[in-house]
Amino acid sequence: MDAIKILLFPPVAFALFLFIGFLLLGLGSLLAGKVSSDSSGKKTQYACGEDIPAQRVQPNYAFFFPFALFFTIIHVTALILATLPVGNIALMGILYMVGVVISLYALVVR
Repeated sequence: MDAIKILLFPPVAFALFLFIGFLLLGLGSLLAGKVSSDSSGKKTQYACGEDIPAQRVQPNYAFFFPFALFFTIIHVTALILATLPVGNIALMGILYMVGVVISLYALVVR
């Protein structure tokens, strides 16, 4: 019983899992094939055997930020409504929801 308690002690458990991780890493490196750095196609793209010319991609976050703001507003609204005091939940909840609807309308319509 004391051995189990010792194994559950965080530094001992961390060291044990670290040892198991290094053991798995060593076993995996033994099973893995040899890596050669002189391969011609090592850094080329592969798409089902087709040769696709490389092109630079510029990410566009125009649709991400309104969605992230919408997500944040909805989740903060749920948090606020869930933690409203019991006494005036109806009036405060309605007033808060009116403010949320106005802010979401401004976000979506722009």
